[in-house]
Amino acid sequence: MTRTRALATLLCLIGIPLLFAWAGDAPPKRVSPADAKAHVGENAIVCGKVVDTKSLYNSVSGFGTPIYFDLDQPEPNPVFYFIVFGPQVAATQPAEMQKTVDTYKGKRVCVTGKINSSPDGVAFILANNRSSIKVDTPAKQ
Repeated sequence: MTRTRALATLLCLIGIPLLFAWAGDAPPKRVSPADAKAHVGENAIVCGKVVDTKSLYNSVSGFGTPIYFDLDQPEPNPVFYFIVFGPQVAATQPAEMQKTVDTYKGKRVCVTGKINSSPDGVAFILANNRSSIKVDTPAKQ
């Protein structure tokens, strides 16, 4: 085997796995709220307008109070929602929950994470970390 072929083989043996490793770091694809149900189990970025919110006033142990944000279409026929957790401390709960709602309600947001499906077939993302939620600013024209 010539030196050139040996080098090419070595590069392929090292380079191809590195190429696949780089491909694994590709950013998640964007999907619309209505199309999210076709991507259950995938990591994706879902962008839409927050049109409704609801919360449970019972805290989930170790997480806080769940707050649900419907994107693009509210109940009774939601197409997608994401969940964040509010405060665990009852004394600050109403004010902090309202602050969280005000941060996103009526705004276009993008939420990144693994898409799940609720028992009634509505797609959602559990946003464990608020950094996975971004207020989407429109591009300047």
